[in-house]
Amino acid sequence: MTEKNLPKIGFIGLGLMGSAIVEHLLDLKYPMNVLGHRRREAIDAAVAKGATESKNAAELAGASDIVIVCVDTSKTVESLMYGEQGVIAGVKPGTMVIDFGTSLPESTKEIGEKLRAAGAHYMDAPLGRTPAHARDGLLNIMAAGERADFDKVEPVLKDIGENVFHVGPLGAGHTLKLINNFFGMTLATAMSEAFAMADLAGIERADLYSIMSAGPLHSAMMDFVKANAVDGDPTKLAFSISNARKDLGYYNEMSKALSADSFIAPATEKALSVAESSGYGGKDVPVMVDFFAKAFAAPAEK
Repeated sequence: MTEKNLPKIGFIGLGLMGSAIVEHLLDLKYPMNVLGHRRREAIDAAVAKGATESKNAAELAGASDIVIVCVDTSKTVESLMYGEQGVIAGVKPGTMVIDFGTSLPESTKEIGEKLRAAGAHYMDAPLGRTPAHARDGLLNIMAAGERADFDKVEPVLKDIGENVFHVGPLGAGHTLKLINNFFGMTLATAMSEAFAMADLAGIERADLYSIMSAGPLHSAMMDFVKANAVDGDPTKLAFSISNARKDLGYYNEMSKALSADSFIAPATEKALSVAESSGYGGKDVPVMVDFFAKAFAAPAEK
């Protein structure tokens, strides 16, 4: 896509992932309107690179060809979509609105109906990988919605992602992401407990990792947890325990809506919830090792 044909992007939510995406798109010379969620410094940085700050979501939607939302919860997405200053109130007919976050599929479908009534289009396109990948345009993107809508925005998505998939109708992206995160966070939580249990049994963490990683259990998620447990670096997976707990909660809600209560997800959600209530919520998921180690040591300290 040539610079003169680049669509105007309206980007809402400049957290760690969102600000990295915005920085990359600005480097590619996309015209950009931005609206902050929490991090004022990210807005200032985007404006310094040429973005225009909008006063509210309605103003941003009216000035953009593609609106991208990258925020934390379905409730936050809904607050940005609805109301007199929301995206739906200001969106122009033909505008594409995309949710890059991880939301409840049923909420996504309801928003899609409201946007269609306003003459706009809606896609869910949750992301995989890290903010470091986002800065280089190397994300994984699970895009869902009408095929014609995907074809229209695919060039933009390919400027953001290395692996871009069309996975089905509206809501399918969020469904896949919740399944993905259920598995990934369960794996990370189980690996964290394994390291902490090894401590109690007198087994060196490095030895446990060497044995487990030599077989079919080895994975990138294992290495993220090992980086903290063995090497003392908790930063390899930039995803907070609070976000993981939220996603497991959404997965459990989704499973109930499908009349199939999960056997495994409630246990993972409980571990993450207890860690969050114990003050670990803002820390990244590999720090679950430290939570388990402290929790296991607590009975001996009484």
